[in-house]
Amino acid sequence: MADPVAWKVIERGWRVYDAGGQEVGTIDQLVGDAEADIFDGLAIDDSVLGPKKYVPSENVGRIEEGAVHLTIPGDRIGTLEDMRAAPQEEILPDASSWYQRLAWTLFGRR
Repeated sequence: MADPVAWKVIERGWRVYDAGGQEVGTIDQLVGDAEADIFDGLAIDDSVLGPKKYVPSENVGRIEEGAVHLTIPGDRIGTLEDMRAAPQEEILPDASSWYQRLAWTLFGRR
């Protein structure tokens, strides 16, 4: 068994194993804030054609060089949420008029 490593060193392509030690996919993306040392979770690629699955940090167990071990069984991977891009939020100033907001929404700011 390899020595454990921090979540910050996880790289795309590392193997992912379920609680029973079976390989269930590979790392596609990390979700978190490295500067604040906040690990939210990761996205795994568990099939060629399917969407990436989001694994919350509470389901991530041992992390070692080249491998991430989950605390959930492999049959639960399919029930995890799909990883999607975070929604973009645009905040408009309160002082803007309703027609300015409408124009910015329809045409964007220039």
